[in-house]
Amino acid sequence: MIPVALRWIGDAAGHLELLDQTLLPGSCTWLACRDVPTLVEAIKSLRVRGAPAIGIAGAYGLALAAGEAMRGALDADRARAHVLARGEELATARPTAVNLRWAVDRCLRVVERLPSQVGPEDVAAAVLAEARTIHEEDRRLCDAIGRHGAAVLPEGGVLTHCNTGALATGGTGTALAVITAAWDAGRRFEVFADETRPLFQGSRLTAWELVQRGIPVTVLCDSAAAHLLATGRVAACVVGADRIAANGDTANKIGTYGLAILAQAHGVPFYVAAPSSTFDLTIAAGGDIPIEERGAAEVLAPLGARAAPEGALAFNPAFDVTAARLIRGIITERGVIDPVTPQGIRAMLAAGQLGTTAAG
Repeated sequence: MIPVALRWIGDAAGHLELLDQTLLPGSCTWLACRDVPTLVEAIKSLRVRGAPAIGIAGAYGLALAAGEAMRGALDADRARAHVLARGEELATARPTAVNLRWAVDRCLRVVERLPSQVGPEDVAAAVLAEARTIHEEDRRLCDAIGRHGAAVLPEGGVLTHCNTGALATGGTGTALAVITAAWDAGRRFEVFADETRPLFQGSRLTAWELVQRGIPVTVLCDSAAAHLLATGRVAACVVGADRIAANGDTANKIGTYGLAILAQAHGVPFYVAAPSSTFDLTIAAGGDIPIEERGAAEVLAPLGARAAPEGALAFNPAFDVTAARLIRGIITERGVIDPVTPQGIRAMLAAGQLGTTAAG
């Protein structure tokens, strides 16, 4: 079974439902988001997470905003102003993943192009249609990323970090789609998933997805990755991305940078899988990517269990940046960028229209 991260219920007056990922794997509970504040809280608290998925959620969030205007019987000007204001709330809910602002801005452009005299019902219908288009595009992007990645995946075990599957996207995933596409094609290999501390997205979410699909998975502590790589059981590392700079430097879940260094030290190719909407050509290099800092409790009391004494402080960046020189290739819906260079990135982004990015 392929899980689903989010779904829209009803027409333009409907609402968004999210599979609450903070409760997995213990409980599959759907959270109904009927207004923008509920969705913003869900994004910030990681009830929905993964760069593509929060982008899709942000797009549907504007549909919620348009529905708020419709239910409030606002006139055309006030309806537009309401949607624009809610758009900024949504776009800034998490700062590192570029897909969120990209999707919100794309829906806002739809609103801006509507004739000035249209009512809130028309605004709501137009925004919902665009959000559904973004969702469907991501489904197709995931399938394409899986195909391109499976073609370059070497024989042998695969190690991944964090969660990059259906729970993080609108389709089968990015890095996890590479693994599942190869598996579905009949290849058999060991799959390893880092726990991904402090919130355990690898053990709670990636392992759960793979078990749901009947694919055996071995979970390891993040600190065991070096030893695993030294055993020779891993032929490739494949991870996702939350933002990729123009030079190929890649922001992803904390721990990715260290894994890339370990992979290089052991001669293991390190791949990043991401749709073209994750590239931000307005940022020249990784040092300029904003890194989200999250609350101390996630480190000091992960999953509600105290792991450090009262009075201790915490360092909790949600992401780190992996230099392009450590990345063997970036797997996109259009093909694989190998080697990873600014020229190769621009050429790939210019190669087609599927998933065209605002940054491009």
